[in-house]
Amino acid sequence: MDKVNDGAPREKHREPKATNDEVVPELILALVGDSNSMEKGPRNLLIDHDEHESEKSFSSKLYDLCGRHICVLNMLDLPNIDSIPSNQEVHAFILLVANGQHSSHYRSGMQWLEKTFGKQCFPYVITVVTHNPHENCENAVTDLKAFGSFSEKRYQKSKRRMDEKELVALLEKIDVMISENKPPCCSFMITDTKEDQKGGVITGFFNVDRSGNTTQKQGIFPEENHQEIHHKEVEALFNRLQDRRQQKFSSSDFLKIRPPFNQITDTPEKDVAQAFLQRLVALDYRARYIPVRPDSSEVNHLQSIAVSESVSTDDDDDLDALFSTNVDSNQSKQDHVHPMDIQMVVFHFSDSFLKQNMITKLSQCQYALPLLVPDPAAADIECPLWTFRQVRKTWKKTEIRDNSKTVSIKSLPICKAETPLVSFFRLGSLSQSKSQLMNTLINDRHNTFFHRNCPGSTKSRHLMDGVVEIAWYCPAGKDNDSFSDCIGFCNLHGDSLLMEKQREILTEISSVLVVLVPALEKGQESSKVISTLFRSPNPLIVLTADNDCGAVQIKPQKYKVGLKDRSQSNVSEELRETIVKILSGSNKSFNLELMSNISGVRVDEDDTVCQNGKSAAMNIVKLIQDMDVSRIKDTSLPCQGQLWHEWCRTNRERFHLRGNIEKEKSQKDEKLIQIRQKQCAASCSELMKSFTDSLMSLEQKDKEYFLKWTQILIDELSSKDLSTILQNYDKKWSEVLTLKKKHDKTDQLKDKQTELEQISQKLQAATFGLEHIFREMSQIYEAHQSLQRQTHCRHTEWVKYPELAADLMISGHPMELMDGDAGHVPLTWISGLLQEVIKKLGDQRVFVLSVLGVQSSGKSTMLNAMFGLQFAVSAGRYTKGAYMQLLKLSDEIKTDFKFDYVVVVDTEGLRALELEGHNTLHHDNELATFVVGLGNMTLINIFGENPAEMQDILQIVVQAFMRMKKVQLSPSCVFVHQNVTDVTAAEKNMDGKRRLQEKLDEMAQLAAKEEGCDAECFSDVITFDVQKDVKYFAQLWEGSPPMASPNPGYSESVQELKSFILSKASESDGIKLSHFKSKIQDLWNALMNENVVFSFKNTQEISVYRKLEIQYGNWTWALRSEMLTIENRLYPLIDKGQLDKIELRDLSKGMSKAYEQIKTKTTDYFEKNEDKELLVQWRGGFENKIKDFHEELLTGVKRKLDEVIQQKKACKKLDEKKTDFENKLLQKSKELAHALREIIKDEEELKMQFDSVWSHWIKELTSDTKPIEDINLEEDQLTVLKDLGFELTLCHKLKHSKQYETLPNTGNYFDYIHLNEHNLFNAALKYVGVELLSHEDQEQIRSFIKNVEQKSLEIIQSKPVATRGYTPTYLHEVAKNVQKNVTEFESMRKFTFKKEFTVELLLFVFHKAADWILKSHKTYKDNNDVINYLNSKKNEYFNIFRSFCKGSSSPVVFGEMICQKLNVSAVEAVCNQTAVDLAGELRCNVPAFNGNRLNLKKHVLKDLAEREDFNKFITYIRDPRKQVEGFIKEKVKTFIVFENNNKAHKILQKNSDDIQRFIRQTLFEATEKIKTEKGDINMWVKEISSSLRCKMRLDTISCHNFRDINNFDFLRDEIEKGLQIISKEMKDLPLVEVMKYRQKPDEILIDQLCNCCWERCPFCGAVCINTIKDHSPDKHSVPFHRPQGVEGWHYRGTVELVTDFCTTSVASDQSLYPSPESEKSIPHKLYQTAGGKYASWSIIADGSKLPYWKWFVCHFQKEIEDYHELKFQDRGEIPSEWRNYSKEEALESLDEMCSL
Repeated sequence: MDKVNDGAPREKHREPKATNDEVVPELILALVGDSNSMEKGPRNLLIDHDEHESEKSFSSKLYDLCGRHICVLNMLDLPNIDSIPSNQEVHAFILLVANGQHSSHYRSGMQWLEKTFGKQCFPYVITVVTHNPHENCENAVTDLKAFGSFSEKRYQKSKRRMDEKELVALLEKIDVMISENKPPCCSFMITDTKEDQKGGVITGFFNVDRSGNTTQKQGIFPEENHQEIHHKEVEALFNRLQDRRQQKFSSSDFLKIRPPFNQITDTPEKDVAQAFLQRLVALDYRARYIPVRPDSSEVNHLQSIAVSESVSTDDDDDLDALFSTNVDSNQSKQDHVHPMDIQMVVFHFSDSFLKQNMITKLSQCQYALPLLVPDPAAADIECPLWTFRQVRKTWKKTEIRDNSKTVSIKSLPICKAETPLVSFFRLGSLSQSKSQLMNTLINDRHNTFFHRNCPGSTKSRHLMDGVVEIAWYCPAGKDNDSFSDCIGFCNLHGDSLLMEKQREILTEISSVLVVLVPALEKGQESSKVISTLFRSPNPLIVLTADNDCGAVQIKPQKYKVGLKDRSQSNVSEELRETIVKILSGSNKSFNLELMSNISGVRVDEDDTVCQNGKSAAMNIVKLIQDMDVSRIKDTSLPCQGQLWHEWCRTNRERFHLRGNIEKEKSQKDEKLIQIRQKQCAASCSELMKSFTDSLMSLEQKDKEYFLKWTQILIDELSSKDLSTILQNYDKKWSEVLTLKKKHDKTDQLKDKQTELEQISQKLQAATFGLEHIFREMSQIYEAHQSLQRQTHCRHTEWVKYPELAADLMISGHPMELMDGDAGHVPLTWISGLLQEVIKKLGDQRVFVLSVLGVQSSGKSTMLNAMFGLQFAVSAGRYTKGAYMQLLKLSDEIKTDFKFDYVVVVDTEGLRALELEGHNTLHHDNELATFVVGLGNMTLINIFGENPAEMQDILQIVVQAFMRMKKVQLSPSCVFVHQNVTDVTAAEKNMDGKRRLQEKLDEMAQLAAKEEGCDAECFSDVITFDVQKDVKYFAQLWEGSPPMASPNPGYSESVQELKSFILSKASESDGIKLSHFKSKIQDLWNALMNENVVFSFKNTQEISVYRKLEIQYGNWTWALRSEMLTIENRLYPLIDKGQLDKIELRDLSKGMSKAYEQIKTKTTDYFEKNEDKELLVQWRGGFENKIKDFHEELLTGVKRKLDEVIQQKKACKKLDEKKTDFENKLLQKSKELAHALREIIKDEEELKMQFDSVWSHWIKELTSDTKPIEDINLEEDQLTVLKDLGFELTLCHKLKHSKQYETLPNTGNYFDYIHLNEHNLFNAALKYVGVELLSHEDQEQIRSFIKNVEQKSLEIIQSKPVATRGYTPTYLHEVAKNVQKNVTEFESMRKFTFKKEFTVELLLFVFHKAADWILKSHKTYKDNNDVINYLNSKKNEYFNIFRSFCKGSSSPVVFGEMICQKLNVSAVEAVCNQTAVDLAGELRCNVPAFNGNRLNLKKHVLKDLAEREDFNKFITYIRDPRKQVEGFIKEKVKTFIVFENNNKAHKILQKNSDDIQRFIRQTLFEATEKIKTEKGDINMWVKEISSSLRCKMRLDTISCHNFRDINNFDFLRDEIEKGLQIISKEMKDLPLVEVMKYRQKPDEILIDQLCNCCWERCPFCGAVCINTIKDHSPDKHSVPFHRPQGVEGWHYRGTVELVTDFCTTSVASDQSLYPSPESEKSIPHKLYQTAGGKYASWSIIADGSKLPYWKWFVCHFQKEIEDYHELKFQDRGEIPSEWRNYSKEEALESLDEMCSL
């Protein structure tokens, strides 16, 4: 019908009946409630019943309302449900209630709806309160709100005769409701009353046949609708629990670290699946009972207790409610998710590997496991056989034979177990719980099978009907066992009448069938099934609910048991006895793997991807399946057996050398290479090739299956043999114990112990798992990598092994860190593996969590429960060695941490039984120190509470922490007490903590004594709070295994510990993976040396420190460059006399900007650098160093400038005369020129005339001045020696030989001394080649010479030679001081010096002082000798004379004079600036200069090797600084003159152009100013000098003879002409000229690069490579140690040079005497305890080859022997291996050492 504009109908139109069949209604509305609440008739738009029509009969009519086809179903007055169609859809139920009776009408209406259609219809109800016109019904809505099911937004009030507006409003609300409901309409079906009375009433929306077949019954939907509704319901369930997931859960998802789950609060529905898995991973069997908080958008708020929805005060109404069959309680309860639906949703929504882990955890929680699972989306039934592969069961079987009871242990993968199977199912519905009855048979204290009385159970479940679960009873071998052998129990959930397929399968596979029926009545469908089973041969037990009889045998193997009015315990006991009786005569058994033979069942292992993995794994197993399991590793994995163990032993022996340690070390190194060669040759086994080929070729999923299958099949292969060996071991161990108790001392005990040891070795050989294959990979890689070449073996894919392992580690596989059998870390493999991880993930930050504890204390179990790990523990074995596993932080907690990953390190137990008889304590100490050092946090796992049991492990742990403190590592620790009986007893725990604290303090004191440091309590060693850092764990099991379930308290303890760990970790920066990699190497290398404190080298810290040194060099260079600029600016001012005092504050002010910039850069570097957590330890020191350097620059420049000022003051008299002299000379030149201008035209003749008068002028001007004479140092030196009483002939002879010049570098001083006693005897010994002057004596003489040189130079340099001149008395003073020092030195020695030594020493000191004396005296003469000064002006005045002769005007001559002075000053300024710029260019671009001290040293050593000049080597060895300075000078010269001449010239040209522009600008500005102010020539000269002084000095200019100049533009032009010539000359300057001025690039670089540490190694003399001069408290160190014989060390009383390297000595078992006077030797490994120079050095024992110095010794052997007059022989024989190194290898080794 047409609509009007306002949307209301014009009239009501009743459609013809025919239309009902043709038109599809848009809406279907059902009217329910009291018919009296609405006025009926044609005037009612909603109901138009005629008066005579029956009111209480169902009717359905189609209307055209508001232009819409709407069907109205009239169900008013509660019609009989038989009259309602069974297949109907409704969009809205309109509940009509009358005002005034609204509460009772509403309650009864809702009760009827629930009874008829179920609570599922409630969301589709809209309440309409009807009233008479003008009647107030506002209170109605308030009353109705008391009902929990009422919704105000679905409420409407209307007149009893609904008008148009009210109808429109109602339809609008209905439309809104439809849009909100999912699905938009409600379908319903009705069953008959009889079925209802039987308890099988279907009051919901559907009933599902879980077998996949739709059963058509009265009142049930056709199959299509049934399937569709079921699928919608399942889909809705999945959506509720998995609304945000687009893909399945995977194992990797749950290897991420998530926040600990909350034990108390309800879990939102959207998180319940994840919470279930988290709890299951933590072995919390309460995972099934998670309190769920429904989504508030779907479910009304819950009430803890339901309240009757009656607000009436009428007692009758209350009684109605009391006797009502359905009190309207909380309507949302029906919407709770069934716990088993949660489990099945997770199961269906997990990938196969997570399913497998899930089933394993369910099994550990003693829960039943899904055996047959209907597919919720199809009709398939699946057997998830794959998920059972990790489940392993252990039990003790009891047998009685010949009246004797025997108990045997069985431990099998459950897939391989052959057990009887007892299956339970029901036919129809019973009040008794089948699952609960089964639980009493298996474990009466644990709900193995979920049943209706379990917490959280609801009436509605969607995924369990049709599921068959299985559980096993495993006896403990005790008298109270329910069964004597392992038995499987199957439980079919739901009514088996609807699940024919599952019922048939169970009938086929079961040993015993147990069927529960409501009643045994013929004619029922259940009776037909019972009849079939009764006739079959299978044993059958029928449990009937309508009978109270006991167990009755109907016929053999057929039993009947009544349930009616009987206690469950009685029924359970009878049932158990019946099952035992049946099974005693049955041979039928069940095996899980046989499920693949059952027709109609899809087995998950048949999937292609699983089969691909299995096929590849089978190819491997086929290669070894026929072998003796104890021979597999020797045959197929040869690299990790004897060869690897021998390599480890040999490697350890390298740290216990004696005798000729370098020769012995070379032999060990050669042996290691030979072993590696054998490994390479043996690395081609078919098993390894097949395994690695599969890893490289398989797709990712196939690869995961392949690895899992390989582990499964290998375990299967070895488990049988292992079981036999273990039983033999137990038997033999019992025999040994029996003999020990008898105190048997015969050979029988020894024989038994020998047999036990043999069995133990066989057990170790038979232990074979996937981890051994990966270990073989590591050894193949290490062997090939160590030889650095690929062998001819066809198996050459070893280079890819680390990448393969890295992929697995990233995906969550644990990787072996320490080989538990060999007790060794394969460093090369671990380094390669972690480097690949870094390549793939980046250098991520990680937090390292390690765990320590005694064997079998539950460490791995704790980690697995905490993080869901699966550390590689093969069948029947525990962790050996150490494993690491990489875990990623989940996105939800990532922002709370400063790292992205956690590395968990699990270790073998301390005090391991396998190590009994070996050095157990040493192994435990080594392992504990290694693991504690690696971890940011270490969990110390202690089993039990007995302090005596803890003592051993505590001592080991405390000592490990003590060592970490001494090497500046600071891990934290948490103590975990497992298996504590009462974790809630606070008083007991406090007492336990007190005892632990006391024990830790005691252990700390013991460890402090052993480690040689102070510690009174454990908190002195490590930050530790006993109240927070000690955790107590409940025991793992509730009851006795094997049927015990995990203790929920254990899971709670795990979560509490996890929270604590994460809280602590959030405060840590973690470490980078690269740091973790280097830390592993550093710790292990230190442990190999058996002295962690003295031999620990933190590679990461060293690397960071070296980078910091480079930055320090950049910072100090920036400051130095700025200071050089300031210095260049101040020199001209001093020279002009305009600055006569230097103040530090002025220099500081000039440097302030650059200094502040450097301080900012320093702060940024320490705070923003990616290694800031390592840099922080040096921050304070380096900031102070920058401050000190800045202050040293200021004081150094001030001191230098003060000397210049003093020199300027010293020549003040000369300066005062200069102007007068120059005026006179200028006047004389001018007069002479005027006299000769017309006479002489030839320039040569002019020159002759000028020369002839010049000397006359000088004599005339200096007639009253005495010239300063040159000095003759050689004559003075001889005079001093003569005055000291030395013969002149001897002095001349020694002076002529020049041997004194190299006195400090003399190889042997024996010829310079007289021994105090037995001269003839000693001489004879010398003659036959026995050296009596020890190396210490030689070094003391050499040190004495250097000290004398230093003191003498200090004396001579303190004299004012540059200001007052030289006098020979200075040499006399020096010589007397030398003699005094010689006398003092001799008085403390067993020898005296010959006079030749004293003379040479004096000549050497004079020689060293001569350069300074001559240079200073020249300065004095230049500044004070008038004649010398005037002669220096000769050319200048000749040029003036010549210009005047040519008739030049005054401006021209004056301009030329100015240009001559500018030329000198400009060249000086340009050269000084060029020197600074060149130094900067050199520092940036010469590799030797642009790094740290180590880098410079490397280039110096390379230069020495390339030159092959032995003398330079000796200079470097004896005086390294001299050689380094020479190297810098040579490099600077080469760079400037040869390699980069063009670049150097460009710098010179740039500075020339800059100074020329500056001068031109100055001339222009001065000229313009003079013109403006009308000044004279004096003013002009003053202005020019003042402006130029900031960059260059200008000699005094006399204007006396040029007062006539007034054209300053002309003068400026003349000067600029001259400037062009000057500029060209400057640009063409030879670069060597730059080196002659005040600033020299080589000296600048020497100041920058050589202001560092020059301390030398007390053993070999190698120089410390620290860039900082005073780097305390950091110890001296150097990576380039050398053989001690290079320095001259030899064996006492022999001529045998020592070939030992320091790095080898400190790893050996040798000892040293700290001084020649020492009577007590000290082990080399403890060299720092010798104190003094030894204590300040850190010499790290490493395995590096150090080819450089080995090449040097071999190449220069003869020269070294001649130099020291000693021999490389006998104990000092050079190892033959050294001679194999070439110079190229030596040079390469320098690069390698610097890259470490």
